[in-house]
Amino acid sequence: MVDHNPTAESAELTDGFHLLIDALKLNDINTIYGVPGIPITDLGRMMQEEGMRVLSFRHEQNAGNAAAIAGFLTKKPGVCLTVSAPGFLNGLTALAHATTNCWPMILISGSSEREIVDLMQGDYEEMDQLAIAKPLCKAAYRVLHAEDIGIAVARAIRAAVSGRPGGVYLDIPGALLGQVMDVVEGAKSLVKVIDPAPAQIPSPASVDRALEVIKGAQKPLIILGKGAAYAQADEVVKDFVEKSGIPYLPMSMAKGLLPDTHPQSAGAARSLVLKESDVVIMVGARLNWLLSHGKGRQWGEPHSTKFVQIDIEPREMDSNVEIAAPVVGDIESSLAALSQAMGDDWAGPPSEWTDMVREKRETNVAKMAPTLQNNASPMNYAGALGAIKRVIDQKPDTMFVNEGANTLDFARSMVDMHRPRKRLDVGTWGVMGIGMGTAIAAAVETGLPVLAVEGDSAFGFSGMEIETICRYKLPVCVVVFNNNGIYRGTDQNRSGGEDPAPTVFVEDARYDQMMAAFGGEGVYADNPDALQRAVMDALESGKPTLINAVIDPKAGKESGNIGSLNPTSGAVSRNNAEALEIIKQKAAQ
Repeated sequence: MVDHNPTAESAELTDGFHLLIDALKLNDINTIYGVPGIPITDLGRMMQEEGMRVLSFRHEQNAGNAAAIAGFLTKKPGVCLTVSAPGFLNGLTALAHATTNCWPMILISGSSEREIVDLMQGDYEEMDQLAIAKPLCKAAYRVLHAEDIGIAVARAIRAAVSGRPGGVYLDIPGALLGQVMDVVEGAKSLVKVIDPAPAQIPSPASVDRALEVIKGAQKPLIILGKGAAYAQADEVVKDFVEKSGIPYLPMSMAKGLLPDTHPQSAGAARSLVLKESDVVIMVGARLNWLLSHGKGRQWGEPHSTKFVQIDIEPREMDSNVEIAAPVVGDIESSLAALSQAMGDDWAGPPSEWTDMVREKRETNVAKMAPTLQNNASPMNYAGALGAIKRVIDQKPDTMFVNEGANTLDFARSMVDMHRPRKRLDVGTWGVMGIGMGTAIAAAVETGLPVLAVEGDSAFGFSGMEIETICRYKLPVCVVVFNNNGIYRGTDQNRSGGEDPAPTVFVEDARYDQMMAAFGGEGVYADNPDALQRAVMDALESGKPTLINAVIDPKAGKESGNIGSLNPTSGAVSRNNAEALEIIKQKAAQ
């Protein structure tokens, strides 16, 4: 191996290891998430030696989830480094997750040599990783020669962040890292990416068309998506919303762009505004399943709502319903153009509409308040989340990570956010298991305390990473809502056999003792007051902490708020002939 600080005998050479490190550092990428192993163990060591921060995880999917959310938080590609074949496949789930959520990420994986893979000669962990990755990410590249490392890294960065952001795969055959070349020529081969994500200015005609549609609205609504949060154009978003006077509804990861307590917030009147609105302005949001594709039961009469959609990707328009006024451009440029075009005499929406929304919001908030104040033991979700809400209200800069079924669904509506990009959750796919990777990256990238509120099922996907949290001494407080199972801990084995039902876990498990085993703080809480005190203590101490929050096993409900997606929902028993016939009919359809 060639020394990067060579002696006189080898002063003219560098190698693939250091060219890759130098290419990343030249582009201000200094944090790596990954799992060491053949053939990238030495690469991780050298990265650390060269001043990069290398965080080693217990599973590649969790490292990938960390890299994905790092991209969301920083607008730079988060980088995940994995071994070949199985390690690559583990990281690939996170890469697809990043692409679906439109977050910039680069998955770098070691791989077998091409001449062996192509002849299928049975190399160690042999796999054509590039071919597998291509359908699941925005772009995929393989580097075969050391002199191409600089341009490959540059292409990966530009592909990840330009236009609609997404995931990029970079394939690194093991032999590449050991290739040597002249140190001067190697330095010349590196590329500093200039303006990797240029602004995309919307056409004046599209801005005028959007304003005409908005002016004709009697019941307009703004929906803020996580794309608006990713843009980091917070003041521009705020100015547009407040100048327009239109009620706004934030999707979960857009919560906090404006405080949930803002007078124009319609979060507590979600059902009303979706059903009644006649014009909806989509800002960095998509009409996917999270919004019933723009035509589900939660909306008004079919095709009666007009949509204005702001998105940097033209192909997003008309994805589910007709978009009356597509505005193709980046969030900052588009909203700034709309605000300017409104002028100083913008009238805003009719007061009948804003009063209706305000009254509904205030009524719903008042109804919910006593529920959030209950101190029952064991806790229900409202009592437990009431405690979490009070913590976030007092510590609004806390990074709040959230996943689960009921734990996620209820927290979206019960826990107010006050700052942008402080709520991080499962995103577009609704995928479980992002919790610990997301919490680790949130702590690393922001330096702020992190509160991760997890369902016990969701925690199980990545729970071993609490050792990683302890190893790096990160200020992360994990709260596990422990109700002994998935949805509820009371399901029964319908066969009468000894095995527990598929949705039931070990009764009264002590997750807090797991954290204590790795040197962190483990706390047991069975009522909201105790939970609130424990979370506050953990956030103030900055010590790795896990709180086992005891939830009534009967408190949950099936599939959270998306039980309709279960195709056999309502079937009573396998021995019930009528239920079987229903299942057969659904399958035939």
